[in-house]
Amino acid sequence: MKNSSTLTRLVQTLLTEEDVTEILQALDYKDTATKFTASQLLLFFMHSALGQWDSYRSGIGKAVKSGLMPVYYSTFSSKAGEVPYELFKQLFHRLLSKCNRVTKRHLGIPKNLLLVDSTTITVGKTRLPWALFHGERAGIKLHMALSAGTEQPVQVIETIGSAHDGPIGEQLANKDYILVNDRAYGKIKRFDQYVRE
Repeated sequence: MKNSSTLTRLVQTLLTEEDVTEILQALDYKDTATKFTASQLLLFFMHSALGQWDSYRSGIGKAVKSGLMPVYYSTFSSKAGEVPYELFKQLFHRLLSKCNRVTKRHLGIPKNLLLVDSTTITVGKTRLPWALFHGERAGIKLHMALSAGTEQPVQVIETIGSAHDGPIGEQLANKDYILVNDRAYGKIKRFDQYVRE
């Protein structure tokens, strides 16, 4: 409980209502709710991930115990269905930008390791017909670059599950870090490029 309330305060400090409103306006989405807003939905999603809630219905009681406002599970479910996913993606990147290590780089402190890898999340092919993966499965893949020093994500790119890691690895490479990844990302031409640069 203490950890979740600390996390709530931290997120509300770094991601303000103005941040959410600004991104929603850019996405041309009008939040008409007066109580259960997109910002409230963000907190519910954050706590559900932290507490590994089973469903909207089971999460409502847990939400109140976590200090969130009481709502019906149908309200939670409806709001989750209408708020664009792109909002949360942009909020995540904005959160990362506010947790940077610019000062450390300016001081010339040795570079951190950047850990790059991916994970595939699969479901039945009828759930994501646009992302067929293997046989009766569909899936998406999250490619992540994680700073070993801060244990924070630096960048995340999502693709369909069948996308190869190599080309995405080039987008995740960052000159401010020492890159660490597995052989799927390796390429002789890329090593030559690193030597030149």
